[in-house]
Amino acid sequence: MTTQPAAPSEPSGNSPATGRDTASDDWGPFGRPLFNDPDSRALERVGVVDIGSNSVRLVIFDGAARSPAYFYNEKIMCGLGAGLSDTGKLNPKGRTRALAALRRFQTLAKGLLPDPLHVVATAAVRDASDGPEFCTEVEAATGLRIRVITGEEEARLSAQGVLLGWPGAYGLVCDIGGSSMELAEIQGGIVGKCVTSNLGPLKLKDIDGGRSGRKKHIDEVMAGLREQMGDQRDRLFLVGGSWRAIARLDMLRRSYPLTVQHEYRMSASDVRETAKFIEKNDLDKLRADCGISSARMALVPYAVDVLSRLVKTFRPKDIAISSYGIREGLLYEQMPDVLRERDPLIEAARFAEAKDARVPGFGKTLYTYVKPLFSGAPYTKMRLVKAACVLHDVSWRAHPDYRAEVCFDNATRANLGGLKHSERIFLGLALLHRYRNKRQGTHFEHLYDLLAPAQQKEAEIVGKAMRFGAMLMVGEDQDIGTLRWQPRKRLLHVELPAASAELFGEVARARLMSLVNALEAEVRVTIENKRGDLMAESAD
Repeated sequence: MTTQPAAPSEPSGNSPATGRDTASDDWGPFGRPLFNDPDSRALERVGVVDIGSNSVRLVIFDGAARSPAYFYNEKIMCGLGAGLSDTGKLNPKGRTRALAALRRFQTLAKGLLPDPLHVVATAAVRDASDGPEFCTEVEAATGLRIRVITGEEEARLSAQGVLLGWPGAYGLVCDIGGSSMELAEIQGGIVGKCVTSNLGPLKLKDIDGGRSGRKKHIDEVMAGLREQMGDQRDRLFLVGGSWRAIARLDMLRRSYPLTVQHEYRMSASDVRETAKFIEKNDLDKLRADCGISSARMALVPYAVDVLSRLVKTFRPKDIAISSYGIREGLLYEQMPDVLRERDPLIEAARFAEAKDARVPGFGKTLYTYVKPLFSGAPYTKMRLVKAACVLHDVSWRAHPDYRAEVCFDNATRANLGGLKHSERIFLGLALLHRYRNKRQGTHFEHLYDLLAPAQQKEAEIVGKAMRFGAMLMVGEDQDIGTLRWQPRKRLLHVELPAASAELFGEVARARLMSLVNALEAEVRVTIENKRGDLMAESAD
């Protein structure tokens, strides 16, 4: 296993910011290693600007190294690639807007970042004859040096962004921008074949022959992509603003209750139905209902034609929206293998515990305590139980009347990787029950049905076990006893060490009985004396 990441591929030479023969190029646009310590859990604040054909976005990352948080996120719709097919040059108005945005981002960065911004540009700047001139103008005005990446590199970085949220994923990553569309294969956490195409919506607008002409062009290009990529019947991961806009419209059509787009799932049938839904409805009304910008909505009809053909061509088993792409891929590229292999959900939970919990480290003790209730459960379930235990105390500052709902809201809407929507609800319900016996009567009841009733019950048991275990919380490494569960007998054994005997008071007993009732079980409580001998047994 390596402990240092491979150096990124050499950047394109069509910009004054590329082709430099310096040691800093070994670390891509950052110019330095971001993860010097393989065991580090924190990421020093770092800012990335992505200059796309349609938008210019600044993201500042911070927080857990394996699951970085978005300290700052701002996007300006500039349309640099509008008209590129006709003129061969960047859109003049887009250049003006992009330069203004970059001036603003540079000023923000000086106050928020320890190091300079790291700027990458994609298809529009890559393809335009005046792309190098634009890079020179930006550097003269702001001091920012732009790294122009190739289409294949763009595909690879987008795929790495997907791997940030789905370690070990299999499937086809499709990143659509304004002027291009990239495909990348991922297998077991490794990026394979990468290809680029001109199927960006801004370029499709300029295709002759109206919609029939566009569809013919899409079919021809897609057939070529199919020859290059081969069979891709696993999951299709969609990266890019146009795909996210279509996902919002799919949510509207389905009256889907959770608006988080990362890990939102669609089927081929959903794509077909949503394409019809878009075609027969007024785009302005749809835009208003979904909160999509007018610039983005104008591209949706072109993008949905591409998606329809993409799904028909590759026939994936299912479709997932990824909010992670190039920017996240740049971070992932530098991660040593030991960091890549960590679970992003658990890493984010640990970071939150270290930062916000009253007794950092007790989450591990609590997980060990409640784990016997789920003996034999698969890792996919136990990682959620573990995350809940680590997060059990991070919202203690919220008002007691709202603490349970704050926990649920944070879990279901936080920017967390590696969580399906149903898993978000499981985690949210477990944390809700950490502070509240009943889940009825909240503002979130319309979300519960995303989780099967049996799983809702399991989340309740996790929460009530944490609610009882937290009554024994004194320090990080203190022995709080053990739980032993006999599911066939429906019998729960609670063994308490002598040091915890005084903690097993009236409230703790009530919380234990709430757990016992959720388990539909009987309980035996054993308390040791100071010599370690059995001191008492109780059935209530």
